[in-house]
Amino acid sequence: MKIFVDRSVLLPALSVVGGVVERRQTLPILGNLLLTAEDGWLRLKGTDLEIEISSAAVAEIEEAGAITLPARKLIDICRSLPEDARIQIKVQGERASVSSGRSRFMLSTLPAADFPAMEVPPARIGLQMERETLHRLLEKTSFAMAQQDVRYYLNGVLLELSTERAVAVATDGHRLAKVVAVLTGEGEGLGSEPTQVIVPAKTVLELKRLLGSAQEQIRVELSERTLKVELGKTLVISKLVEGQYPDYNRVIPADLERHASIDRDRLKGALQRTAILSNEKYKGVRVTFESGRLGLQTQNPEKEEAEDEIEIAYEGESVSVGFNVAYVLDVLAAVDAETVEVRFRSAESSAVWQGLGAEDEIFVIMPMRL
Repeated sequence: MKIFVDRSVLLPALSVVGGVVERRQTLPILGNLLLTAEDGWLRLKGTDLEIEISSAAVAEIEEAGAITLPARKLIDICRSLPEDARIQIKVQGERASVSSGRSRFMLSTLPAADFPAMEVPPARIGLQMERETLHRLLEKTSFAMAQQDVRYYLNGVLLELSTERAVAVATDGHRLAKVVAVLTGEGEGLGSEPTQVIVPAKTVLELKRLLGSAQEQIRVELSERTLKVELGKTLVISKLVEGQYPDYNRVIPADLERHASIDRDRLKGALQRTAILSNEKYKGVRVTFESGRLGLQTQNPEKEEAEDEIEIAYEGESVSVGFNVAYVLDVLAAVDAETVEVRFRSAESSAVWQGLGAEDEIFVIMPMRL
């Protein structure tokens, strides 16, 4: 194998596939990328056995072939070279040379035949989707995913697809985020009854990263155990989380008689100030709703206290609710509207947070004892 490729096209492709490679692996070859040179393209692939990402770069192929190279070292080498560098990659026995100008690097290799390939069953559902639609669904819900929870089905985002809409839901048991989007692209295999799949947390984070820079429409395919997303020259294949996701509609409270409207940025600023003296472990803030004002109070084991207040639109009796300040700040970061609405029943009930007019986005935060 011998190829020539411009750094300007190789480095973006490496950055796409390199994100999936873990720094510590159970198998040495999982620390490598698969490089396949043929038909004027250098195709690159990385995997951790749960998710596989592949991309491609235009290259001058002098001698076709396939090999695996250490991912981090190859990416670091390409980053270190000048922006206009032309790179030669040549396989010599069990090593490969990467050279450009007077710079030359010899890397160890592992056989391409040993690189694991993910098994992808035939797709039962396929649909075209706007890139921004999927990015919004994941971006506005992923913060509420559980992190290494023993309830493994919470360690990801629920995607619910039907003929007309897509719903994304994430919860860690203390908060919940639900976002709905209208589907306008063509689809196969979708019915009026929604199909649910749970996308693993790592796949969600990788898709957010890749969708943020993509421009074109994307294609999503679902099989019994895998998700496949095509973004131009990039292909993401991921295993799905097996298990039954809880009925999220039961977590979203209804008939909430108390209602407050708050300026998002003012609330964010007041929370950030009072959080300075909150308990570092529990991050609790006491939020007091009173007619025309919102009081915030935090304290910590050193008996230090912080207080702040802002004007709000609220009429009714005074109610004090304890919230995790980090949870509220996460919601405010996900809300686009300048005004956030809060609906609740009592100090002991969950509160529903929404941006003004954003009926397709719901955020639920459970109260905490302070």
